[in-house]
Amino acid sequence: MSAAGSSAEEKTPHWIEWVTGTISAALVLLMIGLISWEVFTQEEAPPDLSVSVTSHSAVENGHRVTFDIANKSTTTAADVTVRGEIISGDVVEETEVTFDYVAAESRSSGALLFSSDPGAHELRIRVLGYTDP
Repeated sequence: MSAAGSSAEEKTPHWIEWVTGTISAALVLLMIGLISWEVFTQEEAPPDLSVSVTSHSAVENGHRVTFDIANKSTTTAADVTVRGEIISGDVVEETEVTFDYVAAESRSSGALLFSSDPGAHELRIRVLGYTDP
């Protein structure tokens, strides 16, 4: 049994509590400052999308062309449509894929499936369009 009037907790905080609290408060203030600085200094530009082919290979029902799509802008693009065309004089085959979104300053990957061999002809992949989210 404990003596009357005594408590398991000290009345003054331990020095480690002060250090932890001070470091936490400094980190929170730093994060608020960085976010505020980014909000006020970052220019809002339209999405800047580019596509690059990473590989193509034969699959069971045709050919798969994988690609990366990069958004270099500070604005996200939604409903991004990418079209691939196999060209031999005229368009031999075309296919499309739509990304729900490509986030600002990010990269996404995808694939287009063709029945014709894209290695035997000219392959053109481009972004057709996007919407603002």
